[in-house]
Amino acid sequence: MIASEISFRRFRRLRRTEGMRRLVRETRLSVDELIYPLFITFGGGVHNEVPSMPGVFQLSIDQLPFEIEELRRLGIGSVLLFGLPETKDELASGAYDEHGIVQEAIRAIKAIDRELVVITDVCNCEYTSHGHCGILNGEEVDNDPTLDLLARTAVSHAAAGADIVAPSDMMDGRVAAMRHALDTAGFAQTPILSYAAKYASGFYGPFRDAADSTPAFGDRRSHQMDPANKREAYLEIQADLDEGADAIMVKPALAYLDVIAGARERFDVPIAAYNVSGEYAMVKAAALNGWIDEQRVVMESMTAIKRAGADLIITYHAKDVARWLQAESGVTAQSVGPA
Repeated sequence: MIASEISFRRFRRLRRTEGMRRLVRETRLSVDELIYPLFITFGGGVHNEVPSMPGVFQLSIDQLPFEIEELRRLGIGSVLLFGLPETKDELASGAYDEHGIVQEAIRAIKAIDRELVVITDVCNCEYTSHGHCGILNGEEVDNDPTLDLLARTAVSHAAAGADIVAPSDMMDGRVAAMRHALDTAGFAQTPILSYAAKYASGFYGPFRDAADSTPAFGDRRSHQMDPANKREAYLEIQADLDEGADAIMVKPALAYLDVIAGARERFDVPIAAYNVSGEYAMVKAAALNGWIDEQRVVMESMTAIKRAGADLIITYHAKDVARWLQAESGVTAQSVGPA
């Protein structure tokens, strides 16, 4: 029997040309969905590439005009700020200092571009002398006393002009504490994007180089989630929403696409996914060795995250993705940088 004499569905009809494939594409990426992480450090003239994250830099505040201009040209409208303070102590005082590194960076960014959405990471690990996420009781992070530090940090960020605060510490009750503190301080309109399902992942290594946040001892498995657990993630998300979170995050992204998809089915709120440092570094390393087509792999990964159900994608690939999207649409962007 020849093919013309039998009936079967011809899926290939709609795949024959690029124009046709684009016409029926189910999942579409947009630069509006991208959030670019920035690592802000003390000093002047600092533009240090992170060795384990090619293309990612630690920047001093005086470098922000160049950075913000590049993001503007690329159409990237949101950033996530991490701070590297000059000094650290056991109480993470630099995290909630009115003139701390993140607070000053917020003011500098808003002076350059008031429309750029500034999201701030709220945690203590970059600011503590021991590298853990809060106040220690022996060698364990003491949950409840840490909540006050997180709440103070969130308020200080909002006071400096942050558009959204994003707690990443994974302490129980942190969203409720921050929501109460923000509302009491007059920042009832400041949204909370909670790192609700943040796993104790091996994919964070390069980030700790970038943020100088490696623990002096132990690890973070007492508070970050066990990678084997999925149902627990939905309990965490529900608890954070009940406490006042406006949007939630799953971190990491690629290794937890099933969690993102499950969250999309269960919760009708904005979902962010963090394409983390280790996921980025692996792609960069393979691309630099000529083992993969970087653009194709990155765009496939971004599409997978979006297809799983993420509304927002935090990624170190954001600038490249924006350039590729602009090239696809026929728009050319030029990078700018310090002279």
